[in-house]
Amino acid sequence: MGDKAKIITSTDKGLLQTEELYQYILDTSVYPREPECLKELRAITSKLPRARMGTAPDAGQNLALILKLINAKKTIEIGVFTGYSLLLTALTIPDDGKITAIDMDRSTFEIGLPIIKKAGVKHKINFIESEALPILDQLLKDPGNKESFDFAYVDADKVNYENYHEKVLELLKPGGVVIYDNTLWGGSVALPEELVPEGMLPTRKASVEFNKYLAADIRVQISQVPLGDGMTICRRL
Repeated sequence: MGDKAKIITSTDKGLLQTEELYQYILDTSVYPREPECLKELRAITSKLPRARMGTAPDAGQNLALILKLINAKKTIEIGVFTGYSLLLTALTIPDDGKITAIDMDRSTFEIGLPIIKKAGVKHKINFIESEALPILDQLLKDPGNKESFDFAYVDADKVNYENYHEKVLELLKPGGVVIYDNTLWGGSVALPEELVPEGMLPTRKASVEFNKYLAADIRVQISQVPLGDGMTICRRL
C-alpha cells in the first residue's frame, strides 16, 4: 500500500503527508503564538517515556480557538497527563472560569503543576485523582451540573469513549462543545487489521467503533479533523 499505509509513530503525531509540511505549520502558525509556559511544559513532557500522550501543539491551538469562539467558562477535562491541554484551557478561559480535571495518575499532573502555578492559573483548576466514570456520575447527581458545562475535552482510555460521551452530553449545555482526541489513532483506523501493529489493535478497534457511533449520533454536530492524532469536535444540538 506504499506511503498511504504509513502509520504515524513519531512524537510529532502529525497525520499530514510529509513531515516537512507539518513542521511548516508548526513553525509558521503554531510555535510563534504558543505561550512560553506551554513551550516549557511541552519541552518537559517531550523527555518522558510516554511523551506521545501529550496534546499536540497544533491541536492545542485549535482547542484554544474553539474555547474563545464559544466563550467557554465552565469546562471539564478527562485525561490530564502532564497538563498541556489543561494549562492551555486555564490560560484561555476567564479568570473566574473553572476546570474540573480528572485523571487516575496525579504524579503526571504534578510534573506540570509548577508551571501551572507559575502561570498564575492554578485557582481555575479542580484536579480530581480518580477514574472518570464515577466522578461523572457524581457530578450528574447534582441537578445544577446538568447542562451547565460549556466545554469538555476527552483524552483518556478510548474503550470508554462511548460511556464518556453519554455522560458528557448530559453535562454540556445546548451549543456546548466536546472534543475527543486520538480518534484517528495514528492513521490505523483506515488500515486493514493485518497491517496494524498488534499493540495498536485494541485501541484501533475501539476508535473505529467510536467514530461510527459519533457519525450516527443525531444529538451532535460533528467534524473530524486531522490535527495531532485526529480530533473529533462535537457540538451539542
